[in-house]
Amino acid sequence: MSSRYSYGPNPHSTGHVISTVRTLMRTGGLDVSLTAIARACGTTRAFLYSNWKTASALHLRALRAELAQAFETAQRTCPSDGTVPGITAHLTEVVRTVRRHPTTAAVARSSPEVFSAAYTAAKGPLMQDAAERIADLLHPLHPHGGVWGDSELGSRPWKILWIARPAALCPDAVGDRCREDTLDNAFAELLRDLLAPWRESGRLRDGGTSGRL
Repeated sequence: MSSRYSYGPNPHSTGHVISTVRTLMRTGGLDVSLTAIARACGTTRAFLYSNWKTASALHLRALRAELAQAFETAQRTCPSDGTVPGITAHLTEVVRTVRRHPTTAAVARSSPEVFSAAYTAAKGPLMQDAAERIADLLHPLHPHGGVWGDSELGSRPWKILWIARPAALCPDAVGDRCREDTLDNAFAELLRDLLAPWRESGRLRDGGTSGRL
């Protein structure tokens, strides 16, 4: 008698679909089609269309998931302690993670015009996600209100994103130690300059850390 329970992935679950798209995009970039996704998921193109309409919508969901994973990876390997040096080191690790991610290189190969436009894109869901995650990291610099309680600090997430993109969206530098170090050091130096007014803020102001930062 066979079990009525299935232990394999549900081809119709959102998690399975997005996970599959993420895997495909690591080699196919933005060239991954609804047909290819349906085949890899074990479902139909009609099902994907009825839920997401376009391959681009699935690409965006996958890229947002990859961005979240980049921040989570950086949190494990180089967690922020809420100080300017800690935030700088953490965001530099995020930049390095994005640069080295196979999807970054695959998108650059498959859609050079779209990839190039990402350097100057002023808005969009992916940019908004990145800015919000940066804002969360900056919150300890103004414990009583975060970026919403300090208008000058509130302008920093988008400025940080602006300087991060050239360092992150450079997959051709991966494997070249000198180039990668140059990109990371330049980003870190610019980030320290942007956050200089809060160097003695954050956890010190909140009483969480003693001594010099």
